[in-house]
Amino acid sequence: MDDFREFRSKRGSRRRRLTPQRSSIQIRWEDLKGRFVRYIGHECGLSENTQSAYCRDIAHFFEWLDDRILTDLTLSDFLGYLDQLRAENHSPATCARHLVSIRAFYRWLQLEGIVKKNLTALLESPKLWQRVPSVLTVKQVSRLLTEPNPEQDRNWIRDRAILEMFYATGCRASEIASLTLGDYRPRERFCRCVGKGDKERMVPLGRGAIGACSAWLTERAAILERTAGPAASKETDPALPLFITRTGRGLRREALWELVKKYARRVGVSEKISPHSLRHSFATHLLSGGADIRMVQELLGHASIQTTQRYTHVDFDRMKSIHERFHPRS
Repeated sequence: MDDFREFRSKRGSRRRRLTPQRSSIQIRWEDLKGRFVRYIGHECGLSENTQSAYCRDIAHFFEWLDDRILTDLTLSDFLGYLDQLRAENHSPATCARHLVSIRAFYRWLQLEGIVKKNLTALLESPKLWQRVPSVLTVKQVSRLLTEPNPEQDRNWIRDRAILEMFYATGCRASEIASLTLGDYRPRERFCRCVGKGDKERMVPLGRGAIGACSAWLTERAAILERTAGPAASKETDPALPLFITRTGRGLRREALWELVKKYARRVGVSEKISPHSLRHSFATHLLSGGADIRMVQELLGHASIQTTQRYTHVDFDRMKSIHERFHPRS
């Protein structure tokens, strides 16, 4: 970058700082993107999906900058950007995410010596309402899991296995999409899941999920034999994807969203049902059955118990029965 000159940092420091030659210079996002992605990926340990979201948010921020100078922005400028996000009809949650992305970006700029002060640390995040997650009943889940059928669906064996795994593990869509043959361990009745920040957790598997996946693995071998030859059907590399398309490629998480919504429409449940609804249902049904909240936290891979606690407010039937049992005027 022409506007910057590199110099050696103090002895013992591994960080190379870039110092501006003058106070007011125009900086392009394209010149910083690669190094910033390495920072949030290697030093902050953020997942690829989170890295992509941060980059989209900061690219939007640079579009707003236009002729403004990155190093000369004031607190009023940042407040103006938040006002612009609201004017674009972004939800409070989206505005909060944009602010988190910009804070991380300016924290990195300060570490690199590009800016002296990180004014974004003075900005407060929008107050967010705690939304009650959408949850299916046990009967609705049973109907959803058995909805894929040979009369209507070409990939019904695979789709049943995917739905069973969603409900059995409480995994996110990205976690199901990244499952490999090595992650699935039917003999031990466990599944290895890699969540946000590459955190690993082991989740038990029930008979329903193991049975559906067993049928799918037979179908999977037939698909590979048809598309890639007999040798491919016997390939057991643990790094290969567990769930594949009819052409033998790994499934995208977007395809998993479409899959869940397709069967949700067929069984007549809310259009808002998504893969995350099965995750919510997994947690809620465990707590309703008497599971310890700490154990549910571990199974979901939540870093904070507060995130798990919201599921204690979802089981309205249980709340009603407790109210009727203990309230003097129920």
